[in-house]
Amino acid sequence: MDHTMQEMIDWIEDHLLDDFSLASLGQQMGYSPYYCSFKFHQMTGITIKRYRSLRKMYLASMELRETNQKTIDLAFKYGFLSQEAFARAFKETFGLSPNAFRKNPQPLQTYVKIDMNRREGDYSMDISRKLKIEALQHQIQDAFDQVILNILNGQMMYEQFQRHQLMEKSDYVPFNEAMCSHETTAPIFSEEFIRLRASGHQVPLEEYRKITVAPLKPLFENRYKCIVLWFGDDMFCQINLLTVLAYLEQRGYDGKVYFHMVKESTYDVEETEIRLEGYSDIYRQVLLHHRFPETPLMPVMYQGIRLFLEYVKEDNEITAFIKKHVGKPREELLQRLFHLFPHYGLGDLQYIRLIDNLKQA
Repeated sequence: MDHTMQEMIDWIEDHLLDDFSLASLGQQMGYSPYYCSFKFHQMTGITIKRYRSLRKMYLASMELRETNQKTIDLAFKYGFLSQEAFARAFKETFGLSPNAFRKNPQPLQTYVKIDMNRREGDYSMDISRKLKIEALQHQIQDAFDQVILNILNGQMMYEQFQRHQLMEKSDYVPFNEAMCSHETTAPIFSEEFIRLRASGHQVPLEEYRKITVAPLKPLFENRYKCIVLWFGDDMFCQINLLTVLAYLEQRGYDGKVYFHMVKESTYDVEETEIRLEGYSDIYRQVLLHHRFPETPLMPVMYQGIRLFLEYVKEDNEITAFIKKHVGKPREELLQRLFHLFPHYGLGDLQYIRLIDNLKQA
């Protein structure tokens, strides 16, 4: 079925900018329009309409960033009847207008074509990515005399930097948390925070201190002129990033802060300077009260927070997918979840807990 589904995805992609109809898709695939729609949703977790919308918005954003095409021409190219309709859809997806994005391009969450045949580990860091990361590091080190702390999203990224010899002369620490899961509190890294997080992860207090708190000792004890945050574009990483930014704001950090958005499949990276303003309030609204903030956000964080607020619902698109496939072997279901919901960035533990809870329900 994966082969047939990939043929369907390929056809949709080839006709992404055409007048789309389920009847045409069904005729091409040799199935009824209803069956095509049903199987696409069942196999991918989203509707064809939603998939096409996300892909077109992402491709349009790339053209806004990389070309000088007029916004109205892009609106018509991507199937909108007016520039106003395109602007509304763009803001709904990314949290800012097309013109604002073009004037000040910022990191976005990647939404690439679904590839049913790709397997985990297909990607690797090529020499061009390594050189770009090294160039960014040298640029910052030259500006701040190596009084720099690099905070990387998790032990896996930390080990990747070690493996590829990307650890430079400045300090590097991993942020070993999954802030999108379990309850939290403020202030961040207080004793109450540590106790609550350890309880949520169902680990002894000392284990939490060893895994999460101890590696961050340089952050707690040293003074740095610059802090560089290496986090991905998915929901998991963005909620972790929000937590670190809120902590820096709470402690009154007054140095420079840079966000290096890493696409963890390829290790391509984008740099954005961040001003610490309002992140502590955003943290409270999102993680404590599960409300969408009114404060303007980076587009990638806007997308991450929207996904988080979907994820914390008892019934969401991930749990709906698991319920449809709950009879499959756990390993097969895990691979399917990793493959279809990369924008959430969840790991084995989060998915296994969801699967086990739904099987027991």
